[in-house]
Parts: sequence; C-alpha cells; structure tokens
Amino acid sequence: MPIPTKETVLTVLRGVSLPDGGDLVARDMVRALTIEGDTVRFVIEAPSADQARVMEPVRAAAEAAVAALDTVSSVSAVLTAHGPAAKTTKAPPPDLKIGRHPTPQSGPAPVSGVDRILAVGSGKGGVGKSTVSANLAVALARAGRRVGLLDADIYGPSQPRMMGVSKRPASPDGKIIEPLYAHGVTMMSIGLMVDPDQAVVWRGPMLMGALQQMLGQVRWGELDVLIVDLPPGTGDVQLTLCQKSHVTGAIVVSTPQDVALLDARRALSMFDKLETPVLGLIENMSTYICPKCGHEAHLFGHGGVAAEAERLNLPFLGALPLELDTRLAGDSGTPIAAGDSAAADAYAQLANRLVQGGMA
Repeated sequence: MPIPTKETVLTVLRGVSLPDGGDLVARDMVRALTIEGDTVRFVIEAPSADQARVMEPVRAAAEAAVAALDTVSSVSAVLTAHGPAAKTTKAPPPDLKIGRHPTPQSGPAPVSGVDRILAVGSGKGGVGKSTVSANLAVALARAGRRVGLLDADIYGPSQPRMMGVSKRPASPDGKIIEPLYAHGVTMMSIGLMVDPDQAVVWRGPMLMGALQQMLGQVRWGELDVLIVDLPPGTGDVQLTLCQKSHVTGAIVVSTPQDVALLDARRALSMFDKLETPVLGLIENMSTYICPKCGHEAHLFGHGGVAAEAERLNLPFLGALPLELDTRLAGDSGTPIAAGDSAAADAYAQLANRLVQGGMA
C-alpha cells in the first residue's frame, strides 16, 4: 500500500477554509506534520488561545479531509495556540518603541537561543540579496533546521512582503517582542513595526539601536541558525552586527556582471576588516531560460562570481537562475523555495551544502 506524502497532505489541508478567510496552509497554521507509514499526525496552531477556542470545527474538518485519503488509515490533528490568551482588560497592551540610541555594550554578545548567525550581504542593491535570504531560510527550514530570519534592511525592508506576513508583532510586557512565523521560519522585520507607507528617516545611532533591539529583545526561541538580511553596502548596520554579535559568518550575493562584482569586493573587504569569516559567494541571476523556446541566455554575464571566489580562495556556494516565477513567488508572499520547481531545487541544494558544511 502506498504511503501518503507531506505534499499530498498539505494539498488536502489547503482545501480547509478558515472562518475569517484563507486556509490552514496559506495562513501557516500547520505544524509538526509527521507521517509514519499510513498514520498522519499534525498540529494546528492558532494565533491565540481565543481563536483556538472557536476552531474545533476546523480541526475536525482537517482531520476528516486527511482521513479521506486512500493512503491514510489513521489521523491525529491537535489544536493548539501560539502565545497566552488575551487578558480580559480594556487597557491596551504595552507597546514597544523600535528605534533608539544603542545600549552601551562591552563587546560581542550572543543572541539567546541562537546557535549560529549567518549574515547575507551584498555590495550593492538590486542583486537579489533579500530574495536569496528569504528562500535560503525556507529551504533550510524544509531541510529540518530551526531557522530565524531577521530583516535588517532598515531603510528598505522587504521580507514582510516576501514571507507573506503583515501583522504587527506583539509585546505583552513592553520589553520582549514576539516574532511572527511563516513557511516554517521565525521572522522579524522593522517593516512590521512601522507604517509601511512611511519612510524610516533615522541617523546611524537610531539604526544601531533598532538592530540591537531586534537581536536582543525578540523572543527567537531555540534556533539552529538566524539569517540576517543586511542592507546593501558597507554601513552602520553591518558594522553594528559584526561588532556587537557573535556572527558565525557572512555570505555575499552578487550578479556576475563586472559592476556588481566591484561592489561585492568592497563587501568582502568590509567583512575582512570586521574579522567576520566569509563562508562563500553566491551568483544570483546567473542564467535565464526562455520559457517558450528553452534558449539559455546570460543577461548579466555568467561565471564571474565563481571566478572571483576561486581567485580569493573562497567557497563558491552555487549559481541561482533568473526566472519570472521566483519574482512572482516573492511578490505573492510564498518564496519559490517553499514549492517544487527547478529554482526550489537550487535553493535546496544550497541549503544542503550549508548544512553538510556545518555552516547552518
């Protein structure tokens, strides 16, 4: 008798609608999905205890839907909630102001519960650094790692859109920030804490203080790796992260074109000055395959990053394609790495390379 697959179960659960719209998978409420033979077990995690109280019909419907599969003989669906029940008080919960002058710190400090910190940087914008960060985080989560994603691009935060989250994180005590979850990844972004239509106009000290808060005051939990999506360039955020935290290493993303490589070298030089190990280079937008005729084109050149890695005796972690589906997936809030495609396979191979190398 064939056994069910996770994708088959998730496809069925996508058909289970929620009272306030969406489905269990789209709202990222399915946790701990395990399959042992023809037995399926999973957890439905509601955003709060109050919402969990009215979701028993949803749990029952999900269990029945999976049980209807020919390959399934036993199903167990457990309903739980993230975070404590709302307090029965009319007073608003304490709010936490993000963006302040940095707290004095004697030296690099660990982030509680986080084993490794990987900084993803680039010398310039427009090379797909944030896309790589989001998809790498999802690919590592699919590989079984406990992953966090910190969007440290203070002036241009894009991870809320790419990861499909928009809810403002809670701070029940006005000190600790509760992060959000999407696609198996624990995430935090300054874009979740400020008006998305308003520009962040801060000087360097405010940026440094905000980064300190997002590293030290977020309840990250136990993570194997925290991926930090840095802003482009070589500025205050990079300096603060590398000097104030125990960064395991940096990954530099570049397109193969000469102009991008010039700026990538500056990023590499910066990490060298900050004594942060460079774990490797990634060539993004390496090839373009025409979806109609299959012709392979190199719109930004090809192989330049691999050659640079060889010249500097650094690991070349892989080449990622330029394709429309990757952009559409990011815009829709479901990174391409969350699905099954050639691009998803490329990210899966990249994640596996990092895991096998002990870097994630």
